[in-house]
Amino acid sequence: MSPESRERSSPAQELMAAASGAAEDPNADPNGSRSGEAVAVEHAAEVEALRKELAVAEENARSQRELYLRAAAEVDNVRKRAQRDIEQAHRYALEGFAAELLAVRDSLELAVRSAAAGTPADAATLLAGQEATLKLLDRAFGKFSIRQIDPSGQRFDPNQHEAMLMQEAADAVPNTVLQVVQPGYELNGRLLRPARVIVARAAEGGRAGRQA
Repeated sequence: MSPESRERSSPAQELMAAASGAAEDPNADPNGSRSGEAVAVEHAAEVEALRKELAVAEENARSQRELYLRAAAEVDNVRKRAQRDIEQAHRYALEGFAAELLAVRDSLELAVRSAAAGTPADAATLLAGQEATLKLLDRAFGKFSIRQIDPSGQRFDPNQHEAMLMQEAADAVPNTVLQVVQPGYELNGRLLRPARVIVARAAEGGRAGRQA
């Protein structure tokens, strides 16, 4: 037998080789291609995997939406509570101060009733009652940081004082406060009412005895 005849396979050998390949891959057809059943099974597995991934994604989306809705509801509740607190603060901002003034009113009312009833009272008794009432009012003012402005002898300050009159004063420094007609008041450093004052000015024909 020649070398060429030895290298060429016989038909029987080719059939045996094909049978051996079919035994190794039962899903392969004799022509070497995969069967339709195997492809369908593989596609079904891929579809099932995609369905599971879709279900997981939908569950995550639902969870995120629930978290968002809860957070939005909480923010809305906080906003409503803050709005209520602001409204309450505006409505009852003077509650404490008003409570302090009740004692002052009670004292004044008692004095008026005593006078209306004809209860005899000397000047000393009346003065003591008025001083007690004034102390109650001063205590209420102090509690709420209301400070009196009494600029006697100080330099005139247009930011805190209101000049009612300019008056010559030879013994006073020009542009200083000679007399406080009505004291001013401030609340925590903010002016409530300027002090109404009489301001010194230099005497005509000469300068005041002291310089500014």
